[in-house]
Amino acid sequence: MKNLIIILTFSAITGNLHGQSDNWHLFRGSADLCGRVDHEIPPGQKLIWSLATGTATKSSPVISDGLIFFGNDKGTLFAAGTDGKIKWKYESGSAIEAPPVVYSGYVIVGNSGGTMVAVNKITGKPAWSYSSDNQIVGSANIWNSGKKTGIIFGSYDYFLHCVDPVSGKLLWKLETGNYINGTPAVSTNRIVFGGCDGIIRITDPLTGKERDTINIGIYIAASPAFFNQKAYFGDYDGNFYCLDIVGRKVVWKVPAGQSSGSILGIPAADNNHVVIGNEDKYLYCYNASTGKQLWKFRTNGRITGSAVISPSGVLFGSMDGNIYLLNRTDGRKLWSFNAGAPISSSPAVTGERFYFLTDDGRLLAFGNK
Repeated sequence: MKNLIIILTFSAITGNLHGQSDNWHLFRGSADLCGRVDHEIPPGQKLIWSLATGTATKSSPVISDGLIFFGNDKGTLFAAGTDGKIKWKYESGSAIEAPPVVYSGYVIVGNSGGTMVAVNKITGKPAWSYSSDNQIVGSANIWNSGKKTGIIFGSYDYFLHCVDPVSGKLLWKLETGNYINGTPAVSTNRIVFGGCDGIIRITDPLTGKERDTINIGIYIAASPAFFNQKAYFGDYDGNFYCLDIVGRKVVWKVPAGQSSGSILGIPAADNNHVVIGNEDKYLYCYNASTGKQLWKFRTNGRITGSAVISPSGVLFGSMDGNIYLLNRTDGRKLWSFNAGAPISSSPAVTGERFYFLTDDGRLLAFGNK
């Protein structure tokens, strides 16, 4: 089979539990990367405040215990309060494109200099740093097996790295054939990731040894989303897949069309729908079981970030500078907001509010005033 099978795994650790939570520890809400919440996101939300940092950003915000964390192209890691005021800043020394992850009192983030840093989430004081040999652009993830835990992340040095979350010391690293651009997927007994070499690797989290490799031959720029033992993801050519991770087979595939662009975001998925943006400026919604296209919504810019789905809504940003909330059933626009700058950020969603970063470096908070 040409564009082959990928085995991916569901993660059940860290992050939001898909409910009405005030935390969003990872940039997709939880380590399964499915980008969903169980509470509604009402239309007609108001801009509560805007925090300007003065520097462009490609990062996405995460939230923990009333603090919002994000980086910018200058290399600054920010902690902002829900009042829109900066609580602390940490200068990492190189651009921060990767979204942070919050774990065990630390904010952990990689930068373009190849350094993964952990700082105290309350004070911003550095706890440890770890150096790879090239840039880190994807968020870290966390595996947990019994009493053992590791922070894993890919680098452009061709390695997947695993470090201790408390000390930052190397536990193991696994060499690949090219850049690792996305966030590795995690479950309690395996790590699955892809990269520019077109190979999916299934790795043991305790030892870092490969359990299996699958060559799909197409560059995967982003990460999969998982729900009910299914993995959903797109490739750089614009093909979109649903994979049965138990039966090791493609359940359905939507081939790239003539006008398709690359798929650079992570799908949002649940039992009924899977939603993904494309560089062709459309957001697509498919039946999760069959792959049948249910609707598509056109914006005026490329869609490179990832959406979040609620029981009846779809929330996402576009490079046209707008934030959209759509009806999940038919793709009808319920609400939009012109942010005045392109948006490649993925939203962070809590029970009362949601947050976006604009590419010119503003953190926007929305809710009911």
